Amino acid sequence: MSTTLVPTRHASWRSALEAAVVEAGELARFGLRIFRWLPRLPARGTLLPIAYEVGVRSVVVVAVTGMFIGMVLAVQAYLQYASMGMATRLGSIINISLVRELGPVLTATMLAGRVGSAMAAELSTMRVTEQIDALACLGVNPVHYLAVPRFLACLLLIPALTILANFAGVLGGAAVSIGIYGVDSHHYWDNARGFIGMWDLIAGLVKPTLFGGCIAIIACHKGMNSPVGGGAEGVGRAATGAFVTSFVLILVLDFLAGIVLNTTYRILWPDVRVM
Repeated sequence: MSTTLVPTRHASWRSALEAAVVEAGELARFGLRIFRWLPRLPARGTLLPIAYEVGVRSVVVVAVTGMFIGMVLAVQAYLQYASMGMATRLGSIINISLVRELGPVLTATMLAGRVGSAMAAELSTMRVTEQIDALACLGVNPVHYLAVPRFLACLLLIPALTILANFAGVLGGAAVSIGIYGVDSHHYWDNARGFIGMWDLIAGLVKPTLFGGCIAIIACHKGMNSPVGGGAEGVGRAATGAFVTSFVLILVLDFLAGIVLNTTYRILWPDVRVM
């Protein structure tokens, strides 16, 4: 019995690995197609509506998410810092955690669920109803008309939304630390102000820019390449696949970007210790 199970198990792992490699290659090729069309301006009337959907309609959910991230950080860190007599330094750990990691990653994850899934479902519906094929028959390149505006909107607005989430998180952490736990406001803001440098702000904007491009490429690829005869089930699979793939790649990119940014920091300022 073991002789029959082992090859089957190996075959399943091999097929899963092959499928992952093929998917990565298709995403890379689709991303290159988008970059090839970037020098040409998007078609008139395509960028602003998408920017409104990505940016304006995400403001409330991003602000609420960022605020509660800061509040949760304050609640979890207060007991440890207060036991060491360092409660006034809560602002430093809350702000640096928000700017460097939690703000970009959680904001991108939230937008991958809200924006990426919606883009994939919309484009998949257009594929099922053969609207994408109709665009091609009319001489319009679907990648330029549909994918490029979505890519630009995510690339430009997700970093701006991350800034909003960081700001809301800073205010939320301060409200809990000062208003609930009674930390001295002067020392709280003094420690928070001197802890974040320009490099932290740069790193906090590089990551969401990468995440935004990643979300747009994955969502557009999943939507535009869904099977024509998939129907409603195909639309759901495209939306789910876009979110899951985006979430995994956000974590992978966060890891790789962290290594690159920390290495760059050590090269540029070798005598300064990375916190």
